[in-house]
Formats: sequence, structure tokens, C-alpha cells
Amino acid sequence: MRAITVSQPGGPEVLQLGEVPTPQPGPGELRIAVQAVGVNRADLLQRRGYYPPPPGISDIIGLEVSGLVDAVGPGVEDWRVGQAAVALIAGGGYAEYVVAPAGQCAAPPPGLDLTQAAGLVEVAATVVSNLTRVGLAADEVFLVHGGAGGIGSFAIPYAKALGAQVLTTAGSPAKAEHCRQLGADAAFDYHGAWASEARAASQGHGCDVILDIIGAKYLEANVSLLARHGRLVVIGLQGGRKGTLDINQLLTKSASLSATSLRYSPAAEKAAVMRQLETQVWPLYTSGTLPLMPQTVFPIEQAAAAHARLDSDDHIGKVVLVW
Repeated sequence: MRAITVSQPGGPEVLQLGEVPTPQPGPGELRIAVQAVGVNRADLLQRRGYYPPPPGISDIIGLEVSGLVDAVGPGVEDWRVGQAAVALIAGGGYAEYVVAPAGQCAAPPPGLDLTQAAGLVEVAATVVSNLTRVGLAADEVFLVHGGAGGIGSFAIPYAKALGAQVLTTAGSPAKAEHCRQLGADAAFDYHGAWASEARAASQGHGCDVILDIIGAKYLEANVSLLARHGRLVVIGLQGGRKGTLDINQLLTKSASLSATSLRYSPAAEKAAVMRQLETQVWPLYTSGTLPLMPQTVFPIEQAAAAHARLDSDDHIGKVVLVW
């Protein structure tokens, strides 16, 4: 089969289309003939050599795919060849065929085509699993960093659907306007005094939940902005791995800090998240409660251009590769 391989760690130019062995489904697995694959920040890190796959997982990049079931492994009872599917995987997505545990697969949201669905799985699973875990509630103040990206473009309307006041950061006036159109109550330029602006927007309350893709660079400001019983969840390290933490601020606020990686979660946890998407999130698309985020689509042969696009300053929404 054809797949995008990495000749050596480096820039987008190291992505090459080549031939690799076709994977075979084992017990409890499906093989999917891939039609589209979502591009994520984790893909850029893996290409650079900073985010290797878990042991035993394909070193082909790609964490979310859509397509048609091509083969069914032993013990799988609920899937048939030819069915449309989306899959949350730990690697292997930039390929014509991918193998995934059946529990990590789901039918795409009704009414969405496979290209639209491919870009939803990873962001929706990440946001929903984390906001469920920390218990974002109606009338709480929620801040998501990078609101114009894939995570933010899902998190903003989803948190609004939960009844939260939604704040976000963005890198340009156009991106801030995109966030407001998605439902953000306020969007702050992350080049400026976003922390003080967020506190003012919350009438001095601070943030009950912060979903952070930046990491070390924003650690001190995030902690200072937490409300009493606030919860900071770090899901990305775009701003570095090591920062300074004032534990006393967490102590005096009875606040908490956690960090999660969906890629390294056990299969049972991923399967549970996929069931939650099917029952709680897909209906929000069917009803029109959640809007589709903008997508920039590239043919698989232009994977390098897709990575460059995601890494550019003017990118909004999601990047998707199609076969």
C-alpha cells in the first residue's frame, strides 16, 4: 500500500509518499480503507522527531481517519465490510489502509461526509474527555488557548453548549472574530495582556477551567488566573515543557493542575470516549448545535504543504488530507 513516510526528522520536506506493507487486522480489530485523515499538531512534532508513537504502534504519522471498513478481524461482531467508519488511533493514519481496535471506531456523524468527519475525531475526543474529567459545569468560566485552531474551534461551541462562559486567546483580529462567531464571549490577543483581560471579562472571578495547548510558557499566568477550585488541564507543549509552578497558589485556591495525552491512553479509555462522542456529540451536529469548523483540504501527495499550512500564522480550523 502507499503511505506517507518520514525519511528523517526535519521539516515538511521529509514527508514522502512511498510503498509499505499493508497491515492485517488481528483479533478485535478492523482494517479501514482510508479516505481522509486529520492533521494535528502532534503530527508535526512526530515529523520533527519529538513525539514518537507508543511501543508497538506504527511509526506512520496520523491519529484520526475516516473511510470504509475493508476487513474485519476475529471476534468483531458489530462491523461489516463496506461500512463507513471514523477511527481514533495512536498512529498509522497517513496510509491507504489502517488497522484499529473496533472499540476505537464509530460511525461518522449523520449528515457529514467522510472528509468532514475525519477532522473531528481527535479534537472532539480530546476536548470531551478532558472537560468531562474535570467536570466543566454550566455557568462556569472556561478558557481555551488557541481558539482558532482545531481544538479551540471545537471547544468553543461545545463549552457554550454546556452553558459555560467561554473565553479564548487568538493571534490576530481575524482569528479573534472567528472565535466570536463560534460563540466565544471574549477573545484576547495572546501577544498582549490576555490574563488580565480574561480576569476582567470574568468580573474578577477568574477561570474555573482552562484548557491549555501551550504548556510551560503560560503556566504561571494560567495558575494565577484560576478561580477557587479552578482546574488547569495541559494538553499540549507548544510553549515548552518546563515552567515555574507556584504550588502555594494552587493550595490557597484549592485548585488543581493535570496533564493528559489521549494518544497514550489505554484502549478501553479511548473506546469509552468514542461511545461518548456517538451518544453525546454526534447528535449536537445533527441538531445544528455544533457548527462544522473550517477545513483546509489537501491531497495526500501534498502532505508537506498540509504540514506547512498547519504551522502557518494564518491557519484557522482543521487541515485534512484526502486520498
